[in-house]
Amino acid sequence: MAFEAHIENILSRHRELASLMADPNSASNFAKLAKEYADLQEVVDTATAYKNALKERTDLEALLNDPEMKAIAADELQALKTRLPELEHALHLALIPKDETDARNAILEIRAGTGGDEAALFAGDLLRMYKGYAAIHGWRFEIMEMAESDLGGFKEVVVSVEGVNVFSKLKFESGVHRVQRVPETEAQGRVHTSAATVAVLPEAEEADININEADLKIDIYRASGAGGQHVNKTESAVRITHIPTGTVVAMQEERSQHKNRAKAMKVLASRILETQRQKLANERAADRKSQVGSGDRSERIRTYNFPQGRVTDHRVNVTLYSIDRVMSGEDLDKIIDALLREDQAEKLATLQGVA
Repeated sequence: MAFEAHIENILSRHRELASLMADPNSASNFAKLAKEYADLQEVVDTATAYKNALKERTDLEALLNDPEMKAIAADELQALKTRLPELEHALHLALIPKDETDARNAILEIRAGTGGDEAALFAGDLLRMYKGYAAIHGWRFEIMEMAESDLGGFKEVVVSVEGVNVFSKLKFESGVHRVQRVPETEAQGRVHTSAATVAVLPEAEEADININEADLKIDIYRASGAGGQHVNKTESAVRITHIPTGTVVAMQEERSQHKNRAKAMKVLASRILETQRQKLANERAADRKSQVGSGDRSERIRTYNFPQGRVTDHRVNVTLYSIDRVMSGEDLDKIIDALLREDQAEKLATLQGVA
């Protein structure tokens, strides 16, 4: 009964919102009301379909007493009995609270971990994997900052990924990615294990973070490393330290100091937002997946075994023997979709336990 009462409360609130939006006195609050109304629409549509199906079942059961309609009613009732559980499941899914950051762009950070040059090369492989994945989804993929290794890999790379529902797709990529393969420099043909860490942050919006300029320490210096003729000639590199949190972001990819500062502020805001989200997730952490979603990098989440041609995600026990297609981004959705399904199932179980 609690479930039915919860549904009725939502339907009642939806009707109330419609009435409030039509009231001229609510003009100043219209945007907030309209957002809540739109957020409830999926639940309302699904609940309406479910309630109509329940009424149809009652009507058909009554027709079973009519000799002339009994056969037709029995056939329709049988089909309805198959459809009702599907509608009920869809309704439960619609009731799962939405993560407001799912629709956002993301800041993707990849860093070489244990394994030296091989770890840096693997970080480069992960970068190309996500670039291919972004291309498949029609997302914009822009490298904001990178530190290359001697052999062509990356010690660290920061990327901006923009598109539709980027964070919802990439948020479970945060963690330790382990690779097992024979390095090109290995003369004995032995398999080495190394790792890279991935952090995916929802891009911060202005309303999320109020950064006080007085809390920032901004250093301007000459860029170093690869970057063309302007390197070491102009002070275009920017390092910003957010004093209250100790968060530091350095940017030197652009020739313009202003562009580097703008990019650094974008990453800084996203990192601070993620710290806040992680703190909140830890406070609410009733299940393991909330930790995965918060960007916890302490857990080995996936292994890429090149000699065996397999990729295993340890959180959902999914193994694919198509490592080339995973590394190109083509088969990555097979893993990500499995993670999304499990997350959805766990949230649904929690919701049903509360209802």
